[in-house]
Amino acid sequence: MQIKIDFKIFIIILIFLITRNIGIYAILMFFALIHELGHLLCGVSLGFKPASISIIPFGFKLGFKVKCDDYNIKVKKGSKLTVKKILIALAGPVTNVFCILILILIQNITNQINVEQFQNAIYANILIILFNLIPIYPLDGGRIMQGLIHIFIGLRESYSYVKTVSNINVILLTAIASILILYYKNIAILLVIIYLWLMVYKCNKEYSMKERVYRQIDSVEKKGDNNKKVLKV
Repeated sequence: MQIKIDFKIFIIILIFLITRNIGIYAILMFFALIHELGHLLCGVSLGFKPASISIIPFGFKLGFKVKCDDYNIKVKKGSKLTVKKILIALAGPVTNVFCILILILIQNITNQINVEQFQNAIYANILIILFNLIPIYPLDGGRIMQGLIHIFIGLRESYSYVKTVSNINVILLTAIASILILYYKNIAILLVIIYLWLMVYKCNKEYSMKERVYRQIDSVEKKGDNNKKVLKV
């Protein structure tokens, strides 16, 4: 399995060191790794083989080798592969829910966990769940949304809807974050918003490229239809 590192992570670590929040960042990254292990276990149980894992500024990103056979099993306008991708995306946040339940259970049974550490761990898992369920691609929420639209409406339409929803959500989150930054004076919020904008910008470029491909296909099909009409005449 290939391991990749996004070197922007070192800038983030430096910022958290300077602001003396490195402990919170370490807790977030630890539970983000467990979150990704949830994706991994689900993917492996569904028959996928892990291809790569990337260490990115606010977590980890797992890549799987796609099973081509799943493309051929249709599920409405999607395929079996689409359903599996939705399940894998859901597995991460569900794993963090289990982490919260396990932490609460351990705290109730043993009372061995430091209260501050316990609260930080719970807080980290809640943040990871909420962050990943935001309907912005390629976060888990965006992937789930894209998969569901693909199944019920179609692949091309899913790209268009996800692009629009992602853009609207990142604008709304930026407005909310601006207020929170002024209130809490927390640079971490600013870093998260910048990171989200970078993700959305990258996905917009990919979707625009896919739309150009679809338009070229439409143009070729239209020319073919016109040629058929001429031949009939």
